[in-house]
Amino acid sequence: MDQASTDTPGYAELIDLAGSRIGGRAMAASDDFFAEKENLLRPERAVFIPGKFTERGKWMDGWESRRKREPGHDWCIVALGVAGSIAGVNVDTSHFNGNQPESCTIEGAECAPGVTDDELSRGAGRVSWREIVSRTPLGPNREHFIAALGHAVHSRFTHIRLNIFPDGGVARFRVFGHVRPDWETMSRATGPIDLAAAVNGGLVVAANDMHFGSRHNLIMPGRAEDMGDGWETRRKRGLTWGADGPKEHDWCIVRFGSRGTIDEVVVDTNHFKGNFPHSCRIEVCDAPAKPDQQADLANAPWRELLPRTRLEGDREHRFTGGFASGVAGQPVTHARLSIFPDGGVSRLRMLGRPAR
Repeated sequence: MDQASTDTPGYAELIDLAGSRIGGRAMAASDDFFAEKENLLRPERAVFIPGKFTERGKWMDGWESRRKREPGHDWCIVALGVAGSIAGVNVDTSHFNGNQPESCTIEGAECAPGVTDDELSRGAGRVSWREIVSRTPLGPNREHFIAALGHAVHSRFTHIRLNIFPDGGVARFRVFGHVRPDWETMSRATGPIDLAAAVNGGLVVAANDMHFGSRHNLIMPGRAEDMGDGWETRRKRGLTWGADGPKEHDWCIVRFGSRGTIDEVVVDTNHFKGNFPHSCRIEVCDAPAKPDQQADLANAPWRELLPRTRLEGDREHRFTGGFASGVAGQPVTHARLSIFPDGGVSRLRMLGRPAR
């Protein structure tokens, strides 16, 4: 049997391909008598409410099946929000203590559009399940980080099947990996594409601070639901001021899903009304061979695309001109957003055309 870890691994910094906020859906389950399968993919941490019951039993914030009284095991099938390769998973049994599964396995499949629930459930027709996590013991009330089998990192999946033995409850299920878009089809699009978007393979690979909000929120679909759905840094003290405003700044670096040219930039401060940045600057670089380590990217050939520009609170700022000459129209792979001196940005869009 494989062994899970409670230590957060590096792959947990990748995109959660199954997350509901990126379009993941719990399609079918063998049983969800006590708690609905849809809870598995909710973005927030699971909670426990003492004394809360439903007509079927104790209310639980997760997926929970009834006690089995015959041979077999329970399962849940998840349609990934975006197709991708898989580096590892998190099977979280938070608040399930005495009713958690004994163990789990995980399978994956790449399915054509239009695959039916029946095909997925039976593993028939156009569905061929492959094991990506071997049988792994599960403990009570804890996160279980489990690395995927080697082939999963080099394959492409659209659906995941979580098998639990024999029954019980799982609070949250995360599937961490690399988005693998169909760039051949996307490159034929008539309009610009957001090269930084998570659904298109973008990833925020580094940030100097994310005290109040994760850097990964910047490239999520849609506009932010609230202030917590953005990237927000702590307040700086002891500021020094120049002619164009505070000199100190925070920053983050985005790796594009595809090398491409930039036509438009969107910096959205939606919901940030008293804590938006004073101004921002955007630099780009063409470094397809650079690793994602912060030290390597710090020495990349950065060039200014958008000069330092004032921002307003709770507003979507669109920049289609004013880009530095000699940079606009050139293929790039990364963007560095600097905010002065600190604050919150909900979304960053880098709209352009893939170069491949």
